[in-house]
Parts: sequence; structure tokens; C-alpha cells
Amino acid sequence: MPPANILVVEDDKNTREGLCRVLKKEGYQVILSEDGNDALRKVRRENLDLLLTDLKLPGADGLKILKEAKRLRPEVAVILITAYGTIESAIEAIREGAEDYLTKPINVGHLKHLIRKALGRQVLLRENVYLRQELKKRYKLENIIGQAPRMQSIFETILQIAPTKSTVLLEGESGTGKELLASAIHYSSPRAHKPFIKVSCASLSDGVLESELFGHEKGAFTGAISQRKGRFELADGGTLFLDEISEIPRLTQIKLLRILQEREFERVGGNTTIKLDVRLIAATNANLKEAVEQGKFREDLYYRLNVVNIVIPPLRERREDIPLLVDHFLAKYNRENDKKIQGISRSALDALWNYDWRGNIRELENAIERAVALCRGNIIDLKDLPSSFNLGDRHKAIIPIEVGMSLKEIEKEVIRRTLSQAKGKRVKVAKILGIGVSTLYRKMKELELE
Repeated sequence: MPPANILVVEDDKNTREGLCRVLKKEGYQVILSEDGNDALRKVRRENLDLLLTDLKLPGADGLKILKEAKRLRPEVAVILITAYGTIESAIEAIREGAEDYLTKPINVGHLKHLIRKALGRQVLLRENVYLRQELKKRYKLENIIGQAPRMQSIFETILQIAPTKSTVLLEGESGTGKELLASAIHYSSPRAHKPFIKVSCASLSDGVLESELFGHEKGAFTGAISQRKGRFELADGGTLFLDEISEIPRLTQIKLLRILQEREFERVGGNTTIKLDVRLIAATNANLKEAVEQGKFREDLYYRLNVVNIVIPPLRERREDIPLLVDHFLAKYNRENDKKIQGISRSALDALWNYDWRGNIRELENAIERAVALCRGNIIDLKDLPSSFNLGDRHKAIIPIEVGMSLKEIEKEVIRRTLSQAKGKRVKVAKILGIGVSTLYRKMKELELE
């Protein structure tokens, strides 16, 4: 890692040169400037990590240099030095983004400590920015696999609602990718640079869930030894994703309703009202409407959550996406396991196509991960899949017909699958289909099955 680049702005020659020697000895790259106007030029020209500047200078003063440095590079760390230390100038410097404020004479040991601390925070800030950029890339809508018409319709809806503040309710079976779509909504929105906080409501007991969501004050209950912010506060300005929302107890439902209506709440054991700006995305694999009818879920909360409703289809209703998902997971686990598996056999793909997929995409990913680990050749075969996929003639006899398929496509699939089952024996195929052999050959030629 290259040494940090520090600009020292000081009109006193002895102080300037003394600081230069100290910082170079610490291994930093040092640039010197003796007046404000020269410092402004260097701020605009150099790629700085830290600015160490006197407050009172000929030309532009330290605050002006600070503001310009922060305008050009918000991540740059700034420490101000002055012989004219006042509370007012210190407060203004901190307000404008200074890391810290020192008065002369300078304590060199303290200055070194402040510089190390400031540069450490800067590294964390840059890593945080990098991670957010990587997350945004990962959860970009175009990176989510789904060519089935229903998935394309969902993507269009997400593009429409992402820029808004509307609450979203995602419904779908376990493993359909609700969290992935929630992430896509957040990272496609103006809130992408703010926190995206996730909570699984089913994994927490009633008392713990309330504290997790709303935070608590010191002494609110046994074990509350200090004040703690809840997930809502941590998500302020960003998005809160509540998975398995149907598991929230009735008392917590009332508090959640208030947040959605009033955008305010109190911590557990507290009486200070906290205002916040959070977009809520909720997800459920249960039927919330039925839960309302059974009295398990508040009707008023249901309507507050159900502003934008997105129903994610199970994998068995979007089978045309299976080959795309297989390719994606195959590439992923090839990378992770340093393997070079080139593809999947027709029989294995047929088995995946015909499977019921109660665990949906999560189950498919697990199956491909296992197959990659067990595959000894360069093509995944039926024997590499879990035994549940090899169900013999019962699955071989199933031919998937999707809504919207043409009669020609259906006919082609019927003949192709029957040929596969009969191991290419044309006479046997013709007999199974109840047509003449010559008719079978003609249809195979028309359908390009030869």
C-alpha cells in the first residue's frame, strides 16, 4: 500500500519544516505550502489523503482550504492547527468536516496519534464505499436471472417503484428470491448509498424482536445494561427489510403500524419520540390475507404493508429459467471449487426440469453445488444429482407444457422426450405415439429433430 499523501499548510517556516521532518520520518509523502492561495492550487492538483493546515494564513484561510478540499474529495481527512484556538472556530471546523483541531504549541506525539486515527477512518470509509459499490453491482436488476414472462413483469414493476418511498410486500414460497429482489429495489433506488438492514422476524422471540426493531433504553429490562439502537434507527435514510413478516406478534404489529403511519416511535423503556425516514420492504411465504381472516394478523397493518404487492412465482411455474440458473450456479461453483465442468447432460437437465422444486431456487443451487463437488468428469450427469431427482419412469413420463407454448413447440417436445425415453428407437416411438413410422420421420424433419 503506497504511503499516505499529506499536504502541510503553514506560514511559519520553522513549524512547516519541523512538521515535514516528523511526517517523513513516519513514512508519509509530504507536500508543503506556505500560504492559502498556493494551498488551494495544490488541493485542486494533488491526490491528497490528509490535509494539515493552519487556520490563520496569508491569502485563503484554513477553513476555506478545508471547504475546498472536502468539495473536491469528500473522503480527504483534515486536521486544523492554530495559535488562536477558540470554541467557535473549533465548532465551525468540525461542522465543515475536520477530523480534529489542535492548538499551538503542537504536541508531536498527539499529532501522530490524530493522523493515524484519521487515516484509519479514511481507509474504513473507502472500504465502505467500495463495498457499497460492489453490492450495488451485485444486486443490479439486470444481474438477476429471469426470462420467464412473470419475472420480466416483476422487473418492470421494480423499475417503476424503486425511485419511490412506497412500502413493498413481497409474497412467495421459501427460496424464491425475496431477499434478492428486496436488495434490487434498495440498490436501484436513491437510497442505495444509505443502509440496507435485514431482519428475519421468525428467528427472534417476541421480546427480543421488539428490542431488535425499536432498540431499548438502559434498564428497560433485565440485561439492558446500556442504551441500544434498534434496526429502524440503524436503517434511517435507507431501507429496512422485514422477512417472514407474518411471524410478528400482535403487540409488535401495533408499534409497526404506528411507524408506518406516523414515521415515529419510542425505544423499549423510553419516552423520547424518535422521528425517522425508512423505506419498509416486507416479505412473507405465508398467505397474509388468510392470516387476517383468521385473526392472526392485523387488517390495518396488512393494508399499510400491501401498498405495492409483488408475488414471486415458484420455480416450477418458471421452468424456462432453470437452464439459465443452472449455468449461473455452475459457473459460480466452478470458481469456488477451482473446477472446469463444462455443462450438464440432457438427462440431468430433464430431471431438473421435471422436478417439483419445493425449495425453489435455493434447492436448485444446493443441487448444483453438490453436483459440482461430486462430478468426476467435465459434464454433470444424472448420477451426480441427489437421488431424489432420479425417480425413474414417473418423471420421464412428465412433459412440461407452459402457457403460451405453440402447438408446434408442444409437438416437438413430445416427440423429443419420447425419443429420449425409447433410446432413439423410431418404430417404438411411432407405436407409443400412435402414428406411422413414415409420419414420424416426416414430423422429425419438419421439427428439425434429426
